[in-house]
Amino acid sequence: MEDKEKPQDYDPLIEEPKWQKFWEDNNIYRFDPDSKAEVYSVDTPPPTVSGKMHLGHSFSYSQQDFIVRFQRMIGKNVFYPFGTDDNGLATERLIEKTKGVRAKDMNREEFVRLCLNTLEKELRPKYIADWKRIGMSCEWGIFYTTINEHCQRISQREFISLYNKGRAYRKDAPTMWCPECHTGISQVECVDQEIASNFCDIVFKSGGKDLIIATTRPELLPACVAVFYHPEDKRYQALKGKKAEVPLFGFEVPILEDVRADTEKGTGLVMCCTFGDQTDMEWQKAHDLPIKEAITHDGKMTALAGRYQGEQIKKARKMIIEDMKQQGLLRSMKPIKHAVNVHERCGTEIEFIKAKQWFIRYLDLKDDMLKWGEQLNWYPSHMRNRYENWVKGLQWDWLVSRQRYSGVPFPVWYCSKCDETIMADGKELPVDPINSRPPVKACPKCGSTEFTPEKDILDTWATSSLTPRLAVELMPDDIQPKLFPMSLRPQAHDIITFWLFNTTFRSNMAFGCNPWKDCVISGWALDPHGKKMSKSKGNVIEPQVMIDRYGADALRFWAAGSKLGDDLPFQEKDLVTGKKMVNKLWNASKFSIMHLKDFDYRVTAQKANLRVMDRWVLSRLQRLIKDCTDTFSNYEYAKSKAETEKFFWGTICDNYLEVCKDRLYNPDKRGAEAKAAAQFTLYQLLLNILKLVAPVMPHVTEAVYQSYFAGKENDRSIHISRWPEVDESLVDEGAEKAGELVIAVIGAVRKFKSEQKVSLKKPVKLVVECDDGQRKMIESALEDLTSTANAVSLVFGKGDIDIPDQKVKVGVALAGEN
Repeated sequence: MEDKEKPQDYDPLIEEPKWQKFWEDNNIYRFDPDSKAEVYSVDTPPPTVSGKMHLGHSFSYSQQDFIVRFQRMIGKNVFYPFGTDDNGLATERLIEKTKGVRAKDMNREEFVRLCLNTLEKELRPKYIADWKRIGMSCEWGIFYTTINEHCQRISQREFISLYNKGRAYRKDAPTMWCPECHTGISQVECVDQEIASNFCDIVFKSGGKDLIIATTRPELLPACVAVFYHPEDKRYQALKGKKAEVPLFGFEVPILEDVRADTEKGTGLVMCCTFGDQTDMEWQKAHDLPIKEAITHDGKMTALAGRYQGEQIKKARKMIIEDMKQQGLLRSMKPIKHAVNVHERCGTEIEFIKAKQWFIRYLDLKDDMLKWGEQLNWYPSHMRNRYENWVKGLQWDWLVSRQRYSGVPFPVWYCSKCDETIMADGKELPVDPINSRPPVKACPKCGSTEFTPEKDILDTWATSSLTPRLAVELMPDDIQPKLFPMSLRPQAHDIITFWLFNTTFRSNMAFGCNPWKDCVISGWALDPHGKKMSKSKGNVIEPQVMIDRYGADALRFWAAGSKLGDDLPFQEKDLVTGKKMVNKLWNASKFSIMHLKDFDYRVTAQKANLRVMDRWVLSRLQRLIKDCTDTFSNYEYAKSKAETEKFFWGTICDNYLEVCKDRLYNPDKRGAEAKAAAQFTLYQLLLNILKLVAPVMPHVTEAVYQSYFAGKENDRSIHISRWPEVDESLVDEGAEKAGELVIAVIGAVRKFKSEQKVSLKKPVKLVVECDDGQRKMIESALEDLTSTANAVSLVFGKGDIDIPDQKVKVGVALAGEN
């Protein structure tokens, strides 16, 4: 598209905040509880308040917003709340950093109060502003935080319900523990990380003979309780019933046989320590072995370690290795790299420490869990494999107690005399047992009147796994059945095991059904080299900087380039392309609107007396509308975006806007009817393209809509207007064939002028070689063809430029030349 007056470029830094305010001030995205329309309810992921939005957030939240905006435009009554997850360890650490304090050095009440005040007044408003800035179409008035009283009440209520069903239990048992964070953690919070270590062959003694045992954890020697070998391992069968002396520490442990000992690993002999891993736990339980604790909760050696007491684990390991070398107890040491479990929050190697903890029993439900997964609609479908692999690999019940300071308290007291568990009264929730009394005056078991409050707090996922209820229960009781089960759970693939799995479990336990119908899973935003972004690598790209540079619509355009489930390396050139799309849409719209000032928008296609090229482009538009509707309905927004972009640039800007210019600029020559037909076509093209683009680029489409269409279409916003529908009366295969032929001829003329290095406005003479049917097609659009090609003449004869796709040849000569 070329024009005599170039419109001003669109300024996203001015326009985007303006329309965000407009949407919020006018309740554009309001859920209507009285509407009879089909409800589409969304379990919006509550981002963890841990600083500011990162690029991965902008990537995945934009993708879910594309989907939600489409559902709203097809007429559904959308329930799209927003919440923040702010009772987790990440938030606690942020408060400590922001305020320069340490939770363990403060009174718990004081620290909790500091957290709540800092979140409310400083952190949360700034954090939420980032989500508003990318154009999320949530209803911001339907809001929760996972630490407020509303959410604490629901979280405590559902915990009590699990307890009453026999699913929540407290046990003094080996627990996965993070020495850095000083808290128990669940299986889902562990990740495998390859680290450098040493495989040490160390010398145990038995009956005056050396027994060589390979280990990577010599610091656990003081907690050794047995030595095992496989019962079929003939090398060691003679040791049955004997004892082995533990090196450095001098005490003896039994030598036992067990099929879990691996004959191929190390020397075939293995020491059992309490606790190095899950096998140690299984052996301890199966053989009724004593429990020795060599590591404290803060990752130091206990008194059991003798002279190593108080040393950090890694330092103690080095000291023990050195002492064994000096005493001839280290036969060999080989450097290795192996995968170990680390806490996903801090990267610290986990330990197994005996502690009283609360668990949720669910290992007996694996078959049910797999059925629940089968009942969900997964987009993309292969993401269900991640869910199933997690279920099949579960080895632990869910540890839900955390030794932290700020969070949702357990609604629990214990009898100080007999340890009987006392649950809070459901009518009094939420409660903090530290600051309140239990609902009974005396222990129902022993009669004691002394009680001890539970000081631990619930795992943040124990509350976050209830997000469907946290959102739905913000609404009146009579509305809630319309909203739950919810329509959609959007989330990233890395938290299928954290969030999706646990939410599915909690919903089935509480309500006997899945929490949603569809799950859409996004991938990760990676750095330009396809690597995961992290501050330590220095490869973090901040979305705030990109929005300042290119605008939110350009960032969303980039996110729309990846289909669900796919990881997408960040390429700034994609935002440059996005900004070009924004500016082109703005300028093409301004050009079109300039020529629609005197147009009666109520004109129908029949009254407009459409020309062949109008019918060509409008017919193609109907096919685009159908394709975009089908793909968006299947959550394939990337296909819709790609096809719409291609149609906008290629069909509209490069071709139709050039074809219709002569009619628009020269109505005296071409006639008023020809101009009106072009105006009708422009109106339909622009309005429908704006709507097709609107879910991906909400700001620029709103700006154009409000500048012209709002007063004519009677919708307050393009985002609550109806999605385009196919008009079968405009589908015209004959016009499409004729139009493609005309565009091919125009393309050949443009190519010729480009090769001759002359202006596209340079007059030419045309010769077209074609069959009779093609001749009729060309003649039906002759005026549009010649005006666009600036051809002073067109005759049918022998051509020399081949157009293979159309089986046509053309001859082109500059006017005034032979």
